Parts: sequence; structure tokens; C-alpha cells
Amino acid sequence: MISTRTILFQVHWFLGITAGLVLAVMGVTGALISFEPEILAATNPGIVTVTPGRTPPLLAPALIARIQAEIPGLHIQRLIVERDPTRAAMVGYTIGDSKKRERAYVDPATGALLGEPQGSGFFETVENLHRWLALPGKGNGIGRQLTGFAALSLIFFALSGLYLRWPRRPLDWRNWLVLDLRKTGRNLYRALHAVVGGWVLVFYLISAGTGLWWSYGWYRDGVRHLLTTEQVEHERRGGGAKDARPDLSRAWNSFTQATGGRDYERITASIRDGAVQFRAKLPGGRHDRVSDEVTVDGATGRIVSDTPYATRPLGDDIVTSVYEIHRGAYFGLVGRIVMTLTSLTMPLFTVTGFLLYFARRRRKKALGAVLAETPVAAPEATTTLVAYASQTGSAERIARLTAQALPDAAAVPVTALDPARLAGLRQLFVVASTYGEGEPPDAARGFARTLAEAPGDLSHLRYAVLALGDREYSDFCAFGHQIDRWLHAGGAERLFDAIELDGDDADAQRLWQQQLASLGARTDQPDWTPAPMADWRLVERRLLNPGSHGGPTWHVALAPVDGAAEWAAGDILEILPQQDVRRVIAFLATTGLPDTPAMRARLMTSILPSEAGPGFDPDTLRPLAHREYSIASIAAAGRVELIVRLCTAEDGLPGLGSGWLCGGAAIGSVVKARVHANPAFHSPADPATPIVLIGNGTGLAGLMGHLRQRAATGGGPAWLFWGERHPDHDDYHAAERRALGQAGVLTGMATAWSRLGTGPRYVQDVVAMEHDTIRAAVAAGATLYVCGSLKGMAGDVHRTLTELLGDAVLEEMAATGRYARDIY
Repeated sequence: MISTRTILFQVHWFLGITAGLVLAVMGVTGALISFEPEILAATNPGIVTVTPGRTPPLLAPALIARIQAEIPGLHIQRLIVERDPTRAAMVGYTIGDSKKRERAYVDPATGALLGEPQGSGFFETVENLHRWLALPGKGNGIGRQLTGFAALSLIFFALSGLYLRWPRRPLDWRNWLVLDLRKTGRNLYRALHAVVGGWVLVFYLISAGTGLWWSYGWYRDGVRHLLTTEQVEHERRGGGAKDARPDLSRAWNSFTQATGGRDYERITASIRDGAVQFRAKLPGGRHDRVSDEVTVDGATGRIVSDTPYATRPLGDDIVTSVYEIHRGAYFGLVGRIVMTLTSLTMPLFTVTGFLLYFARRRRKKALGAVLAETPVAAPEATTTLVAYASQTGSAERIARLTAQALPDAAAVPVTALDPARLAGLRQLFVVASTYGEGEPPDAARGFARTLAEAPGDLSHLRYAVLALGDREYSDFCAFGHQIDRWLHAGGAERLFDAIELDGDDADAQRLWQQQLASLGARTDQPDWTPAPMADWRLVERRLLNPGSHGGPTWHVALAPVDGAAEWAAGDILEILPQQDVRRVIAFLATTGLPDTPAMRARLMTSILPSEAGPGFDPDTLRPLAHREYSIASIAAAGRVELIVRLCTAEDGLPGLGSGWLCGGAAIGSVVKARVHANPAFHSPADPATPIVLIGNGTGLAGLMGHLRQRAATGGGPAWLFWGERHPDHDDYHAAERRALGQAGVLTGMATAWSRLGTGPRYVQDVVAMEHDTIRAAVAAGATLYVCGSLKGMAGDVHRTLTELLGDAVLEEMAATGRYARDIY
């Protein structure tokens, strides 16, 4: 069953891509119209504004006579007289029997017509665009219907948008008003769309609600019926023979007598249906409708109606001031400024809405491409499943890519995980989206109810979770974490810690790929969401374990070519490797491809299939995937330092990443690389926090980053527990570690040597021996960091820590960021 939220979202989306452009035009043009008088006055000195002369401004009857004498056959339809002697009067008129209305400014002291101001034609076009999109038929054509539909859509946008982003803690103002500009891509577009939308929601409702006044007669009549009476409106308009030409001078004298010669800021006289309607703005009035209104019979000068502003009922005032409410002037200059600024934001929603729409289309296209290559059903005998809970398709796309990478795996919706299916699994990978404020996707609501029950025995199962969410919400990735806790509570073993993915975060997706690769997943898949690589120069390479019976391990240093890289302790460097040239030469010989520099360069950066013969099409080659290495240095060093163990591939040649860094790339050459932020493994925000560092082998790199950071900033105590093969050959960076101990940066250090024959053999044995130290550090608020191999070390260390601290304590530390792991 489709939820109300889904229906509203789809309608919101559809109207956004249909009415959005119209609203953008109306917003910009409305903002311009709001300050049209000020703009014309500033750009037309001598026409809109005048220099007061020695003679005072003419009284209105004399001014009318002068104007009529200027042009034979001139018939005044409207006259606006200002109290300010520096502001010209304005007259609207027709000539003879013509129906065409003209407008001109008038010198208030002489009655001379000053002409049409520069820019008036522009503003006429702007007004036509705003009111009916400048389409044929004007107010009676299709344009008026389109703008009316757009105004109705704006009301729906405001109300449905409010519903769609309603937070669980609505009383926390940060949920409504705080805009995080550190976000990028789709998350930034969504944040701008939602947060700025909250800022302007009330103003858009006012703008749209009053805009409908001019689009639909039924709406206008309904508002009048609700707030006032038609009788009042009729009385204001009536009074005078429609075919007779009113005597404006006589009517003006009657108006002056009726108001007792009161001093007004502006008087507007309009001839309508044989009557003259006067609107006299009170001094200091915040808008033009703060005015006394008098209607005079144009033929006899009889007062038809006299409505002082002070006696106007609120309903009448609202109906009379619809235009002023529409442009914000009803609330004074501040209201007009705010309404103008909010109108100018209208294109922002159109642009961000379209960007979000295109991002959604790209995700659906990517999902379609993956679905085309993946079987829909999973055999019952499958023991490795990738379960997805998806709202928009992102989780399903990643799940199916994950199933493609893992041997003998299949992707299924999370609702397929019934007790019988879980009992037959050995490995489970879950890719779960969180919808809104911690809610499951619509299709996963049934499974969410299962999570409320106690799980069965899942001790036979190993699992991992990729949690998708949006950091805009306080319950970020809540549904994924709920599944993680439920599986753990059933006794299932984590393969690695849950990974959080915000939007299209390429770093998180590549981290998921890296963890899968450590479990035997295909490593020849290109990046699912590639990010640009930068140029780094290989500046140092030094063997760290000469004479070791293990694989050679190298200290490798790279410096950014442009000097612009930044990273934090705990971050990762991704490098784009190249093939061993011997592998490329063998491939050329096998396939018969031309041995040219261009072909070699192409093959060096491509995945080379193991089975290829003559006639092979090089256009079918895919690019190499990246390789990841923990960073041992801090940004202040100006270069990235790595600890890389040289591995051997199945063909007997060096592995791709390690082979390229440890021998393939020449010192001084450029390596393509990028920093991968790993915030879950960063140093504590407070340097005074104690840290316990645990790892093995090349995992020392990730731990050294924290130690070097602590050495640079100072702070709380730090302990290092690390394991390798033999102290005579494999004691990496021994001198620096001893110096850190002597300087007091390292409070304590213990090592395990698996080939020494005495003492603790593995790092988990050291952890067990140092149980009192670790318990005391945790009690003092320490953060635990584990870095190294997933196979063997990570699981054994986790089990040892669980025995020392208890599963509940370790889970709580993981949830609060005090138990962090970087394992591979």
C-alpha cells in the first residue's frame, strides 16, 4: 500500500517540474514590481522627481485645468497628487474617443507634462509576465490560468513540503532554521530546498493566497463574502451616470469639503462608472491603502460615500489591501523588503528541484543498468545474501553491485529474510536506507515490525551493514543501525563495523567496496561512484623489514603536486595503480594487439582479463579500481606517508596497488591519488581524551597517524598495542615509537611477535595481558582504535575486548564513537 508521504512526495515532485519554471518567472518579476516606484524615481530625475521652484505647487483644480489645456481632447482617468513638492504628479488619460490609456508625469507647479519615464516600458513587460506570462489574451487568456495554477501549486508546495520535512523534534528550532553549507552535491541541494523553504514558507503562503485574487473570480467572491459584504463594495463603486464625463474639478472640491481640507501624503483620484473615487493616504501610512476613501458623483459633486480609514472594519481593510498584502507593503517597508527577497528565492527552488530530479533520474538509470545484469530471484540454497531496504533505488543499486562483487551471492529485498531463510545463511550483507526521521522505507515496514521482536539464534551467521541516510536528520541511518543491533543481539558476528553513507558519498561507497574486497569480493570492479584523482609525486620509498621472512614492507611517501591536500589522522589515501609492465607485454603477445606507446598506456590502467586471445577488442576493457592505504602522517608534514606490504598476484607478479607503489612507479614520478575522509576513525575532538591503539602489521600506519597527531597537539595518555612477526626484522618505525615513549606521548607500549617463540604471540594476547590498563583507560573515557587485518586479528581482538569489557559496554562505545575500527 502506498503511503500518504509517498503520494505527497510524488505530487510535489511532479508539480515542481511543471509549475516550477512559471513560479521562478513570477518570483523574479514580482520582486521587481514591488520596488518599481523607487526604481523609476531613482532613474528618472526631472520626470518622476522635480526640483521645487519659487512658486508653490498648484491646487488640484488648477492643476487639472492646466493639464487639460496641454492637449486638446485630453480626458483624465486618474490623477495622483503628492504632498512632497519634489515628487511629480501623475496623470492617466485618454484622447478624444480613443480607448487607449496613456500615462505621464506632471510638474506640480506648472502643470506641464513631463513625459513617460525611462524604463516604464520595461516594467509594463515585467508586469505582463507576472500577471499572465505576457501571453496572448492578457487577463482573459491562457496566461492567467497558468499563473493561477502556479499560485495553487505554490500553496501545495508550501504545505506538502512542511509535511514531508516535519522532524520528530519539531520544537528544536535547529531542525527548521540551521542550514549546513558544508554539505555538497545532492545533500546540499536538498538542504537548500528544505531549509530555505522553511524560512520562506509563511511568505509564500501569503503571496500565493493573495495572488489567487486576480486569477479566479470564485476565489475573489469567496474572500469578499467571508470578510465583508458586496453591498459595501457596491456603494463604493456606484454613484454617477456611466456615460457622462465627470467634472473632476468639481468632484475634487467636494472631496476637499468632505475631508475638511485635511493634509494627506498622497491623493489618488480615479474615474470609474461616472463617479470619482478618491483614495487619500494618511501621513505616515505604511502603504497606499492606509487611506480615507471618498466617492463623489462625477456630474453633481454629491458625496456618495465617505469612509475614513479609522472606521474601516478589519475585513474591509484586508479586502481593500489585497495588493498591498501581496507585495508585503501591508507590513511596512520591512515587509516589502522581506517579500521581495523571498520572491527572489523562487528560482532557487526551481533549480534545486531540477538538480534533485536529475540526480534521482541518474540513480534510477544506474539501478536499471545493474538490474539488467542481475538475476531477480535468489536460489533457496544460496548461503550468502545481500538484502536491501530501499526507498528511491539507491540501496537496491548498491546491493546488486555488492552481489555482483561477491562470489555466489544474490540480492533480495529485506522482507525475504524470514526465520527459515536466515537459518540457512552463512553470510548476510544488508544495505538499508533510512527514510525521513528514522523511519524504514515503505517496502520494509513489515520487516521493521520483526525487529521489534527478539531475534532467534543467529550465532551461525556473519554479517555487515551499509546504512544509508541523510545527515540533515537527527536520526541519521537509524534503520540500518537498528538492523545491525538486532542481528548482533541474535549472536551474529560482525564482519566489520556498520558503514554510514550520506547521499552519494563516494568515500563511504568505496570504503564498503574495500571491506568487501578483504572478504574475497572481486577487486576488478571500477569505482561505483568515481571521484577525481589528483597528482601526487612519489618522493620516498624505503624498505622497513630487510631480511624478514614475511613479505617486504615499504615506507612510501607522496607529496601533492599542487600542495593543496588536507587530511586528518585516521584518513585514507586511495591510489590509482598501474599494471606491471611485464604483465602488459605478456598480454600484448597473447592478443596480438599492436605494441605501441598509446596501447601500452591504455593497458597499464585497465583490467586485463586472464583469458584473452587473438582478435581481442580493447574497447571492452574497464578501468582499474583504486587501492586504499591508511595514512601514517599528519597534514602538517606536507606529505602522505604509508606502510605498504608488497603482495604477489596469482600470476606470480607483484599485486596491482602494492606493486605500483613499491616498485612500479619511479621515485619522482606522478601517482594518481586522492584523500578519502574517514571521520569514523578520526582522533577525538578533545585532545585530552585518552586513546588506546591496537593493531597488527601495516595497520601500524593508521595508529601512527593518531600518535603523530597527539605529539603535535599534546593531550591525554596514549597506549599502543601492536603485533608483527619478529623484532629483529619487522619492528617498523621502532626508533620513532621509542622516542614517542621517551617524550611522554606514549604512556605505554607492548608488542607481540608471532615468530619470536617467547612472550605474547598475537596482539589479542597483548590485549588480554593488559586487561587492567585497558579497563582503567576505558573507565577514564578512553577511545579504542583498532587498525589492521580483517582476517584473524580484527575478530580475535573484538572477542578479547568483549570478554574484558562486556558486549553491552563495547556496543555503547561503538555507538558513541569511542570504539573505532579501520580494518581491511
